Amino acid sequence: MSDKQAEFLRVVVVDEEFPYPINSGKRIRTLNLVKELAKRHRILYVAQANQEPSELDSAKEYLNEIGVETLEVPRAIPSKSGIGFYARLFVNLFSKMPYSVTSHQNPKLHSALKKISQTKKVDIWHCEWTPYLEYFRRLDVKPVVVTAHNVESLIWKRYAESETTIIKSWYIKKQWKKFELFEKWAFYRADKIVTVSEQDSNLAKIEFGAASVGVVENGVDFEAFSSNGEPRLENSILFLGSLDWRPNLDGLQHFLRTSFSKVLKEYPEVTLKIVGRNAPSWLLSLGERDSHIEVHSNVPDAKPFLCEATIMVVPLRIGGGSRLKIIEAAANQLPVVTTIIGAEGLNFKHDEEYFYSEDIEHLHIPLIKALSNAGSRKEVAKKAFEKASKEYGWDRLATVQDSIWCSVCSIKD
Repeated sequence: MSDKQAEFLRVVVVDEEFPYPINSGKRIRTLNLVKELAKRHRILYVAQANQEPSELDSAKEYLNEIGVETLEVPRAIPSKSGIGFYARLFVNLFSKMPYSVTSHQNPKLHSALKKISQTKKVDIWHCEWTPYLEYFRRLDVKPVVVTAHNVESLIWKRYAESETTIIKSWYIKKQWKKFELFEKWAFYRADKIVTVSEQDSNLAKIEFGAASVGVVENGVDFEAFSSNGEPRLENSILFLGSLDWRPNLDGLQHFLRTSFSKVLKEYPEVTLKIVGRNAPSWLLSLGERDSHIEVHSNVPDAKPFLCEATIMVVPLRIGGGSRLKIIEAAANQLPVVTTIIGAEGLNFKHDEEYFYSEDIEHLHIPLIKALSNAGSRKEVAKKAFEKASKEYGWDRLATVQDSIWCSVCSIKD
């Protein structure tokens, strides 16, 4: 390691928005890693203004407090609703790029990055989401590192496979193929890919020819999430996750249509608490109509729900990366029931460190089993906690990310 590396690296992190408050899985991961890495390096965080204007000042203030410099660019990400949204989807049919890439292109962000490249000494350019690598198509800088929170084409492939509407399926398949082409370019353009699981790492190498891939798994702040030892509620099921992320909503809707009614037949007193940011109107209405369902949108802290629940359910049939919410549940000694895809990417063993079903349609079977056996719940939760405490602390994971940065910072233009 050079003297420069031994002292600090000058790192520019590029993201959609500032990762605060930590009310989504991506923000939790990004902020916790940046918080640790800012103790070792000089970080400039460049992002578009947060979608929620009330977050912006506090986000920048918090990042500054932990030693991260911020550069805000006016937001230019179009809405995902209304006639304009569908018009943009139609126009995207004639583009080679996926909609998630084209809709996030902001000339002011490109200009800001170009100016930084011309006026500042930068050791590492770090992209916090694969679609933002498009900005580096026109910026001749090195080294560039990207965190692939998911292999995006895998998610779109699973969308296509699960969609039953002909027109939607046709359109989604086009997005899937576009993302395959984009990720082949992106993984070639980046000097280092960071995935959140070995499974995604292997996919990036085998399917997309990525030459240099490192793995930095998701983690948990044990001080923040460890259980306080208070007794849990009886027959309380928790669903936790961003309610504006399609895989979460898809899984939740499917779970409500299939397995949840079967759980209610066995446990009529059961309550499903749905917690996450930006709940859609139909879900809020359902919570008002159904006495068995509570919807808690945009809560300041999810920990009270983790502390009181009997069990967490993670009904996913679409997704990639790894499930940070399961690690948080493990840190809280809250047992988890999920699908095979739901636990994908985690080093947890099914039926030992979580309860599982092959698919959402049969999730009621392990859920009923877990609700009926407190001893089994306690044993599974204990084993998951032991695994998480050994492997998923942010300080250890930040050290892995640090070593990745140091390994590529000698790459020259």
